[in-house]
Amino acid sequence: MIDRAQTIFKNATIVDGTGAAGYISDVAVDDERIVAIGDLSTCAAGHTIDCTGRVLTPGFIDTHTHDDCALLAQPEMAMKASQGVTTVVAGNCGASLAPLVADEVPAPLNIIGGDDPHKWYRFGRFSDYLKELDDNPPAINAACLVGHMTLRVRTMNRTDRPASADEIHAMRRLLDASLEAGAAGFSTGLEYEPNMHATTEEVMAVAAGLKRYDGIYASHMRNEGETITEAMDETFEIGRACGVPVVVSHFKCYGAANFGRSRQTIAHLERAAATQNIGFDVYPYSAASTILDQREIRGIDKIVITNSTPHPEVAGRELNDIAAEWSLSVAETVEKLKPAGATYYGMHEDDVQRILKHPDAMIGSDGIPQDSLPHPRLWGTFPRVLGHYARDVGLFSFEEAVRKMTSLPATRFGFRDRGTIAVGGFADLVLLDAKTIADAASYAAPKTPAAGIERVMANGRTVWCDGQPTGERPGKVLRKG
Repeated sequence: MIDRAQTIFKNATIVDGTGAAGYISDVAVDDERIVAIGDLSTCAAGHTIDCTGRVLTPGFIDTHTHDDCALLAQPEMAMKASQGVTTVVAGNCGASLAPLVADEVPAPLNIIGGDDPHKWYRFGRFSDYLKELDDNPPAINAACLVGHMTLRVRTMNRTDRPASADEIHAMRRLLDASLEAGAAGFSTGLEYEPNMHATTEEVMAVAAGLKRYDGIYASHMRNEGETITEAMDETFEIGRACGVPVVVSHFKCYGAANFGRSRQTIAHLERAAATQNIGFDVYPYSAASTILDQREIRGIDKIVITNSTPHPEVAGRELNDIAAEWSLSVAETVEKLKPAGATYYGMHEDDVQRILKHPDAMIGSDGIPQDSLPHPRLWGTFPRVLGHYARDVGLFSFEEAVRKMTSLPATRFGFRDRGTIAVGGFADLVLLDAKTIADAASYAAPKTPAAGIERVMANGRTVWCDGQPTGERPGKVLRKG
């Protein structure tokens, strides 16, 4: 046993991320790593934290984010650190900040860079973006995917068509260079306009080098409603062709006509996962959030505007009410508000719970930091899983909830020495009160920190304590290899 450590967590109930039952012990941290677990009563420490009655877990891994710009623009990452997140996976849904230099970009790629794309879309090489994160680190760690949408906008003069052979070759070269620089994989958003015209063959050809770099393929599928199983088959086919693991993004059954279909879609996924490596992430809410688009509003009764460039004053109001006030049809109102974002109340709670409960379900927030009125999942996802679904609803044990957000994603994405509390692992740690942890963010007040998160440590340094960021910025880019 060691004689001295930088920090000792005393008498903590350790939920170690493996799914095993919690146990009471001490944990010692020195520099970036966990150096001892056990009875450390004789060990001297620079700082001792009495954890009696509280739980110590690994730092949470947010597997689905759009934090590419926020990591630079909001480096304290309060919206994530406040809920115990110590690692984010950025660049999802086909949208990444790099490699792209542009003064303006189409929706939904524009949600990454916010109101000033020229300021943020300035990284012609993915290596330049990762170097910026290295030189100006955020509070938490980041693994970064390359977006297919970004590559299409970079290489094609028009994205409303399939890519030519030359354009596919150019995208492939950009993706391979990005993977060489340390990108974690490749993402698509085939439901969105800049990507929806891409063929399955285009995606396969662009992603053909993924396996060589141990990359992952993450997809916002072509459809999450009526033709969801066909979209799943396409996603799995791409993964098989490339020989890489697949992550289905924000797995859901969208639209009233599809309520209850999660039984079918889960079974469909399980059959495919018996012969290839497939995972998925899910957020713990029955409302979705994305750009305002005519295709998205079909079959959804309640839609709340989260932002509108021409009419920012309507943020927080229902689309139907705005249409009535303006004496316009809903379709006309959508066009008048665009570019805009919205929250869509388009899922059934039974489906949400069934997908969340699945043992392979990872937790991803899918929040949009640039929204003026973001979905509450941006600030509340992980405490909601622990407080509401594990403790209050009893959907699964507290230990299982922690596994879904720690060791499971760490294994899926290949994050070495993270995701569990173990000697030698990086000291990404969360001290919380299991009795009081709760998501406080609401649709009316979405930027509200969670209750019950007392201290968050990333790479051995405290980044959140006593309800506020500490100013420490020890985050690392998690590169492959």
